[in-house]
Amino acid sequence: MKKFRKLVEAGYIGLQPWAEEKLKDYASEIIHYDRLPGSEEELVAWIGDADAVLVRNLPLVPASVLSRCGNLKYVGMCCSLYSKESANVDIEYAENHGMKVYGIRDYGDKGVTEFVCYALVRILHGYDWPLWRKRPKEITGLEIGFVGFGTSGQMTARLLKAMGAKITYYARSVKEDCEKEGMHYKPLEDLLRESEIVVTCLNKGVILLHEKEFNILGSGKIMINTSIGPASDMDALRKWILDERNIFISDTSGGVGEIYQEVKDRRNVLCPDSSAGMTEEAYDLMSRKVLDNIERALSEI
Repeated sequence: MKKFRKLVEAGYIGLQPWAEEKLKDYASEIIHYDRLPGSEEELVAWIGDADAVLVRNLPLVPASVLSRCGNLKYVGMCCSLYSKESANVDIEYAENHGMKVYGIRDYGDKGVTEFVCYALVRILHGYDWPLWRKRPKEITGLEIGFVGFGTSGQMTARLLKAMGAKITYYARSVKEDCEKEGMHYKPLEDLLRESEIVVTCLNKGVILLHEKEFNILGSGKIMINTSIGPASDMDALRKWILDERNIFISDTSGGVGEIYQEVKDRRNVLCPDSSAGMTEEAYDLMSRKVLDNIERALSEI
């Protein structure tokens, strides 16, 4: 079997033990680092003469690192790769210099869906949480709008629809399969105005909600951000959260953004700061996809 000569795991990767063992089939030498490098210089030293490196969403691997790792043939992103622009690896530089870069997607969606349902049930019924309405409320009949409608958004929407919610979505294109299922496209402003609950499921680095959008959304609403990072302008989100009639939910502090420390203890913010998507099952699926990408890269190099 074709192998890399030397593979470096730069930072905590999170592969399951069985996958770490399987890595031995793909590289003659494997070097593990269980922390992030303190600088670009340290990362360059870690990679050294390796021909393969694995990273997660950190550390950053810019051209200034790649250009000094002359033997590098493969960069495996063990995290979601949505676009070249949002990646922590300079993919364009890598590709222009003969390096393969592969990332993964769709491995933590079920955990995210479970988190959304947990958060809504907790708040709607007032389980250890101030009631949203005067009486406990079911998901049945709620107008729930999704901003971004990829894999995790559709999965969550289908579950909420099965529980009786009325689902609309805003995305770059109309999803014909979803339309047939009774989930319908709306322009963003209409969706914000007419939804009682808004779920943002945007790619990393995409900010769609600014002061204008929050003014349209109005008060007395619930917003759930399931994106890897913020989906909103920080000043506009802060202003909206300061209205105690609104409730903001995110599984991680990263989804809240730079105002997390400021708002985390407010009674209208639910943020356990624990990634809902990274379950035991998600680590298994991530590990399989990482190994599949390594096999693919070896077959192409």
